[in-house]
Amino acid sequence: MNPFVYLARWLLPAAFLLGGCGDGERQAAYQPEFGQQPASASARKEYRFAVHPLHNPERLFAAYGPIVDRLNAGIPEARFSLEASRNYEEFDKKLYSRQFDLALPNPYQTVNALRHGYHVFGKMGDDEKFRGILLVRRDSPIREVADLKGKVVSFPAQTALAATMLPQHFLQEQGLPLNAYKARYVGSQESSIMNVYLGDAVAAATWPPPWIAFQHDHPEQAAQLMLKWSTATLPNNGLVARDDFPPALLDKVAAILFSLHESDAGRAMLARLPLSRFEPANAATYQQVRAFVAHFSQTVRALPEQP
Repeated sequence: MNPFVYLARWLLPAAFLLGGCGDGERQAAYQPEFGQQPASASARKEYRFAVHPLHNPERLFAAYGPIVDRLNAGIPEARFSLEASRNYEEFDKKLYSRQFDLALPNPYQTVNALRHGYHVFGKMGDDEKFRGILLVRRDSPIREVADLKGKVVSFPAQTALAATMLPQHFLQEQGLPLNAYKARYVGSQESSIMNVYLGDAVAAATWPPPWIAFQHDHPEQAAQLMLKWSTATLPNNGLVARDDFPPALLDKVAAILFSLHESDAGRAMLARLPLSRFEPANAATYQQVRAFVAHFSQTVRALPEQP
């Protein structure tokens, strides 16, 4: 066939099709549609998984985002979103008003959550790390607990169990009651550490994971600080589910979380926390926490009333 005839047979129909519609029609024909999520995911129910303010929101998403991604990959019939809170007060308000489907609260928040329709199904491992620590500058004149008398000591929040309540109880046991020093609640673990680094406090209370993270992220500043005192331990942070969370779905969530330490990829996720594993737990696991909170309320200070 003559090549010019062949070309004409191809071009003429194409020209007719293009010429037969106006500009608006052509744009409509080729206009893509965008949604909030893929069409295949539209039927999946979304569940909110919240972590209490272990870190600032940016670092919290970097640490826990891959774990939530793992839940989404392993449970395609549901969708999980990670939620961070600006401070302990915001997290407490949302938790106690049942806004979260799943949550990782500290042990004090865990036992309180039981009164708001949540139940414990697991916890973070490594209970030996759930302790309070007190940091001072290396050039600090502070030598003994008594040297803190009348001075400013920074704490993350009144309801931070490891980083506030355990250190305050430790100081009380060492002969320094709460009214003997100036407790400053600064909102986050990082802020507490920075207060002593900048000299706004003579000591800073926190707990090991934020201190480890600070040493990694800010080695020069961390080198100017030292761990001065360490407290006793309690069971680590809990995993709770709201009472209307589907039991079969919770079994799948638990299976994924409790097996992370069994693979290289899972161990890499846990190392970001840092943590060796998640493990099963129930309300009875936190009986020791209940006893400590009761003792703390009687001997150190009254805790804020819970809704």
